[in-house]
Amino acid sequence: MLDALAATVVGQHATLEALLHATIASGHVVLEGPPGLAKTLACRALAAAVGGAFKRVQFTPDLLPSDIVGTRIFDQRSGEFTTAFGPIFANVLLADEINRAPAKVQSALLEGMQERQVTIGPQTFPLPDPFLVTATMNPLDSDGTYALPLAQMDRFLVKILVDYPSAEEELTILARFGGDQPAMPSDVASMDDLRRWRSQAHAIFIEDRLARYIVAIVGKTREAHAYLDRGASPRATLAIAAMARARALCEERTFVTPDDVRQSAPAVLRHRLAFNYRTLTESIAPESIVTELVAAVPVP
Repeated sequence: MLDALAATVVGQHATLEALLHATIASGHVVLEGPPGLAKTLACRALAAAVGGAFKRVQFTPDLLPSDIVGTRIFDQRSGEFTTAFGPIFANVLLADEINRAPAKVQSALLEGMQERQVTIGPQTFPLPDPFLVTATMNPLDSDGTYALPLAQMDRFLVKILVDYPSAEEELTILARFGGDQPAMPSDVASMDDLRRWRSQAHAIFIEDRLARYIVAIVGKTREAHAYLDRGASPRATLAIAAMARARALCEERTFVTPDDVRQSAPAVLRHRLAFNYRTLTESIAPESIVTELVAAVPVP
């Protein structure tokens, strides 16, 4: 899977690895980074690699909930209402620039993310299995954006920071994609493979001391801190465990190690913490606070 994704997306190994781990852990993903860093391409390649249905929605201020979930249409010939399904009925849904849509659209998306179902009129419809929301955010442009509530951000398993490629990687991009569209990977896996991986990851063993280590890391975020107003919820505890299990599975282990937990924790925590005004006034990088919190807990 990683080889197939890397054949389409140059560099960004950490991003692709985290994206794959989150997919195996059955979680939704936020990709944050400047434009042009292959965030959309990575999500499209992921869906293609497992033979899944991919849909992309560009979030804008005038978007309506029906543009996401679908609507009911009156058929004059039959005199009955029929349901037209929206783009959320896919295996991988890309919510491009998710913070540009208003609250009504976010609430419609939130039901699908949490309940794996949507409500259209009087009926409720289950979403495809597996179902993954990948959302992108641009940190450089805040005009015309809405701050997403913490309750919604808490539903995303991880937040992946996408950075610029190295000079060598950019040369490869120039040579490979100078005038052509990137080729999508062929089906290197299937939906059944993905379901099996999820089942296997769920059975990965976490020793009691590591379970306490995960709880201690999340608990550390709830202690009094100069730059934090609020810590992470128990969803973060479950998310770290799920990501650690997925990482262990990809490394062909049947057990979780402390390194799995330590490597998974920042991506799980960085979007769940409420940073206060001092982070802005004192120019403190939120990522450094997350790293400090994880490092402050002794490794078992």
